[in-house]
Amino acid sequence: MIEHLGGAVMPTGFGVPAEPLRRATHFTGEPGCIAEARAFAENFIEQLRKDLCAPTDQRVDGELVLVVSELVTNADRHSHGPYVLDLEGSDTSVTVSVYDSSAALPLRYPRDPERIGRHGLEIVHALASEVTARRVPVGKYVRAVLPLNRTGR
Repeated sequence: MIEHLGGAVMPTGFGVPAEPLRRATHFTGEPGCIAEARAFAENFIEQLRKDLCAPTDQRVDGELVLVVSELVTNADRHSHGPYVLDLEGSDTSVTVSVYDSSAALPLRYPRDPERIGRHGLEIVHALASEVTARRVPVGKYVRAVLPLNRTGR
């Protein structure tokens, strides 16, 4: 079945438009928050498989958890307040957004295998098909889109 939504044509399978799966949570910065964010991402990808029959594998699981870990770690280190993790998934990609109270946009350093640390954003850029960072009235957000298949990169 095909439905026309505001000029867009969307195949819907069973006559119901496919809505993306979206989950968000917030963290205070207390010890253990980064591990909780990783567990939240693992639960999200399982739910994405179950609810949307998303074609994911162990590689996708690991990449999603790594990107979440890197972005949440940056928010934890560089903001002075709570931060929000927002995950949105479809059958083709997962978008990871982290909102925090710091208005300072993240810096992506040039590759340097001799540098110790500060490789987080470099890792995120290597795994994601798109990475953006924007200031918002209460700070900033950093968003990374991860394709669920290798051809999406």
